[in-house]
Amino acid sequence: MLSYLADFESYWGPLRLFRYITFRALLGSATALVIGFAVAGPLFSRLRQSKIHQTLREKSELGSLADLHASKKNTPTMGGLMIYCAVTVSVLLWAEWNIFVLTALGVYTALTVLGFLDDYCKITRKNSDGLSKTQKIIWQTSITVGVLGLLLWHPESSSKVREMWVPFFKEPVFLSLPIPILFIFLFFILVGSSNAINLTDGIDGLAIGCTISVALVYAIMSYAAGNSIIADYLFISFVPGVGELSIICGCLVGAGLAFLWFNSHPAEVFMGDTGSLALGGLIGVVAFMVHQPLTLIIVGGIFVMEALSVIIQVFSYKTRRKRVFKMAPIHHHFELKGWPESKVVIRFWILSLAFALAGLGTLKLR
Repeated sequence: MLSYLADFESYWGPLRLFRYITFRALLGSATALVIGFAVAGPLFSRLRQSKIHQTLREKSELGSLADLHASKKNTPTMGGLMIYCAVTVSVLLWAEWNIFVLTALGVYTALTVLGFLDDYCKITRKNSDGLSKTQKIIWQTSITVGVLGLLLWHPESSSKVREMWVPFFKEPVFLSLPIPILFIFLFFILVGSSNAINLTDGIDGLAIGCTISVALVYAIMSYAAGNSIIADYLFISFVPGVGELSIICGCLVGAGLAFLWFNSHPAEVFMGDTGSLALGGLIGVVAFMVHQPLTLIIVGGIFVMEALSVIIQVFSYKTRRKRVFKMAPIHHHFELKGWPESKVVIRFWILSLAFALAGLGTLKLR
């Protein structure tokens, strides 16, 4: 919205800065950081007063991990609402409201509502069972239909949305994917990224710290994809208008840093499914719209590692009646090996940064 101030640069020269995406992304990040801190106090106080607490699994399920996490029992959850408020307000202020920005915010809002309902069910039932898998899939399918329909219908996005780009290739592998295949592909991106971050959100600061590094990379990728000169130089898809998504990513970084202030060990608040499902979907849809969805496997390597550890554990136990890890997701495996929680988090952050840099490197390696 504030980008329109650039139209008045003839009255005051410095207003031309509002034309630049980089300027607005930086100020958007700072705005989200400030809003995050401003919202945190009253929101978290209300969550504590309302006894919106994290529902932990029973000791029969967690074993010795229950003792390690005993102190987390009365920690407020639904902290993802703070991130949502900070990101949404900042984006509406600093980004141009084109089809890409509105689609990303729509997905983020819809998945925040889904996560909120999931958390609400867990709290009211006083167990770790939220919405059913069927209910979640119906919701996520509806979101996928809405996103694909918008992108195929709108003239700003329809010409490029069916292209399939793969890391290390200079040209799209497919110029026009069939719509049913495109739907399945987008569905798996949204569901996979949402669930992967949800699985990662098991110890203090882990999920949001890794999300920040991924958001930074996609801020750069969005900017590159929206700039014809950079896109041509890097041999990536040029999509006019998609550069505004770098402002969303910048705002996510700012809001994430504000949340991390309270979520670092020992956490004062958890993001809950309200945060994790929505953040995963937001990153997934941004990756899809900038034509870098497969790069997310590299950039979000920690999330992939967490999800794979669960898949491997379940498959191994069902087929061999043996567990590969002490517990899945894999961050719990290292906790049970004796690593302090803070050490697990910091080491995973380091790995996340390495994955992010590797993913960024794919832009040049073509």
